[in-house]
Amino acid sequence: MSLQKATAAITISIDATIATIEFGHPASNSFPSLLLKELTSTFETVGQNPEVAVVVLKSQGTAAFCAGASFDELLAVANEAEGKTFFSGFAHLINAMRKCPKLIIGRIQGKAIGGGVGIVAACDYVLASQEASIKLSELAIGIGPFVIEPAVSRKIGKTALAELSLAAQEWKSATWAKEKGLYANTFESIEKLDEAVAELAFQITTYNSEALAELKKVLWEGTEHWDTLLIERAAITGKLVLSEATKTALAAFKK
Repeated sequence: MSLQKATAAITISIDATIATIEFGHPASNSFPSLLLKELTSTFETVGQNPEVAVVVLKSQGTAAFCAGASFDELLAVANEAEGKTFFSGFAHLINAMRKCPKLIIGRIQGKAIGGGVGIVAACDYVLASQEASIKLSELAIGIGPFVIEPAVSRKIGKTALAELSLAAQEWKSATWAKEKGLYANTFESIEKLDEAVAELAFQITTYNSEALAELKKVLWEGTEHWDTLLIERAAITGKLVLSEATKTALAAFKK
């Protein structure tokens, strides 16, 4: 299956029970609302496919993994309802990944920022290149990482979340992300990363599918309230993004 739009793309391929989902956008693989919605739908569909044992999530190219939310759409938000709707896109995606009965391997080849870090955190197991630095820049533009916070904190804890959030203009290295628990391992090159992802995905396909489904449930125990929580967080961010300070900061970031 392939989704092609003027400025965005999602592709999914299935090979020997391994589903590979790849997303892309010309603006450093950032996410406009349409792409968020389509990726959410893709996870919902692949999760119900009996021919899939494991999912690999990756993005296009060799540079950034994901630059987070679309600046153009953020700048276009005109009221609280629109803001809540936009940020709910990340909420729905994270919840779809959380509820997908298949284990999701994140293949992170480059930098992740903002919502991109949340998507990384929503993967069940993450392998990354040593170029895969991360940053939560939300406070620098007048908002906060409220929607993705539960997913990120679940992986790295509140203390590291605070460090990452307050250093809003600072990139944290892939080594830092591994030490904090966001990445399971890092690799010197994309080639070695891809070899490790392929090896892990194949290994998972040899396991009992029922046991894998139960493991997925165990990994996400205590998150059942996220269906409500993340939407509430989207409303908070949707309100904050309307401030003049935020719009000015977004315009400056875009330059």
